[in-house]
This record gives sequence, C-alpha cells and structure tokens, in this order.
Amino acid sequence: MALTKQDLIDAHYGQAGLNKKECVSAVESTFEIIKDELEKGNSVNISGFGKWTVNSKRERKGRNPQTGDRITIEARKVVTFKPSLVLKKELNAK
Repeated sequence: MALTKQDLIDAHYGQAGLNKKECVSAVESTFEIIKDELEKGNSVNISGFGKWTVNSKRERKGRNPQTGDRITIEARKVVTFKPSLVLKKELNAK
C-alpha cells in the first residue's frame, strides 16, 4: 500500500495538534518548496531521511518494442532519491 498525500495530512492532524486546514497547508507548502528547489536544479537533503537530486539524461537511440522501429529518445531531466545511512540502518534493523 502506498502512502498518499492524504495519509500524510491525516498523520499530521493526529500528531501535531493542528487543525485539518493547517495540516493541509503544511503538507502542500512542504511539497511546493521541494518542487521549486528541484526545478531550480538544486538538490534537497533532509537529514536522517535522504537526498533528492536532478540529473540530466542525454539523448540516445532506442527502439519501439511493439514495432521494432528505431527512435531517438530525447534528452530529459530525472529526479533520483538516495536514502540516508540512518534510514537504511532503520529499515534493515526491522
């Protein structure tokens, strides 16, 4: 089961003692800050959790698996996540 944005809002509501509207605002603004930084090309590092970075992929040759036609896959940016050592240790301890 995936953790959804609504699940995060509900968890904040249950733990932080804020009202629902404030929880929605806190979660939304956190995601917006992360997105803005990634769009600028900056990495986002949350201590004890992990780091998101934006990497550029170059243009490359590919193949359509249905038709076998050769295609060019355009250059693009991708977001990668690397978990922190603290998070890895916690996941492997359980």
